[in-house]
Amino acid sequence: MSVQVRVPELGESISDALLVRWLKEDGATVRADEPIVELETDKSAMEVGAEAGGRLSIRAQAGERVRVGAVIAEITEAAQAERPREPELARAVERPRAPQRPREAPTAAERRPAANGDGARRPERVATAPEPPRPASGPREARPADADVERVPMSELRRTIARRLVEAQQQAAILTTFNEIDVGEVQALRQRYRERFKARHGVDLGLMSLFARAAVLALKDVTILNASIDGDDIVYHHRVHLGIAVSTPRGLVVPVVRDADRLDVAGLERAIADLAARARETKVAPDDLRGGTFTITNGGVFGSLLSTPILNPPQSGILGMHTIQPRPVARDGQVVIRPMMYVALSYDHRLVDGAQAVSFLVRLKELLEDPARMALAA
Repeated sequence: MSVQVRVPELGESISDALLVRWLKEDGATVRADEPIVELETDKSAMEVGAEAGGRLSIRAQAGERVRVGAVIAEITEAAQAERPREPELARAVERPRAPQRPREAPTAAERRPAANGDGARRPERVATAPEPPRPASGPREARPADADVERVPMSELRRTIARRLVEAQQQAAILTTFNEIDVGEVQALRQRYRERFKARHGVDLGLMSLFARAAVLALKDVTILNASIDGDDIVYHHRVHLGIAVSTPRGLVVPVVRDADRLDVAGLERAIADLAARARETKVAPDDLRGGTFTITNGGVFGSLLSTPILNPPQSGILGMHTIQPRPVARDGQVVIRPMMYVALSYDHRLVDGAQAVSFLVRLKELLEDPARMALAA
């Protein structure tokens, strides 16, 4: 008995995928649930596991576009895979050979020599003679001028990222406003309660989860940043589905924490850690990438001091975090050194006014510079 390996459902409005590579060779023995093939859509990359154990017979090759439901391989269960195969020689003997047509003798005209430039005669090539073999086509050798250039096709995910970023800038009126946050109190909070928090909840007390909690609370005050434009309508979302930008070897993906407004800091930490790990291991499902209403991206982990993030359509706001630097600031008439972070909010100015964008950043700043407010906020 054999089991067909089909392209699974890839999410709403996605009808096909790129078969990136097989994780097992043709004819290899695979185990049930073992990842065997990697697919890539315009939104994510994912691995497909074997539904049964047995011998793998590949039907579609890497680089092909395959539609949802298409059979790309078969798995022959172990008992059937071990049956001896019919010898190829025996099958070849049984096939009747097609009768060969006798070759006709050349005519007198075909035998007549042709004149060359010096008046000598040379044999004329018979029309039915085979063409001389052509060299097999292969990769074109690089010319000396191309020696320092390598041309690699863009992946499906990278092409989609490029297209969507251009569309975002063409379709929305993107504006960015900035502020800076003293993260000293947040760092002190993490230092004081980190071990106790981890012992109680089983997860670390991360900076991203604290920023996520502050952003959710700020969105409750400035709800327009959690809205979107649909045609001539404004769509107000009553729940916050928080996108978290994750850098992967294939490019940036934005998995979504569902109902982030219903999660406490520990719940946000678990959800963010889980989504980030699955994104880097190409195990996010299409549903994990849909329906976000607001996004956070953290360029600070790579050392970015300041940037202007681009919207993730159809969302109307994206918060950019940046690296923490000790900088001199004024406190109570004195110049002191404090750990400071620049934050940037890019927003769709068609929907969000400047005053609303600034109000969001001010509220975020208040919550993070006095973290007790997050515990007291409704």
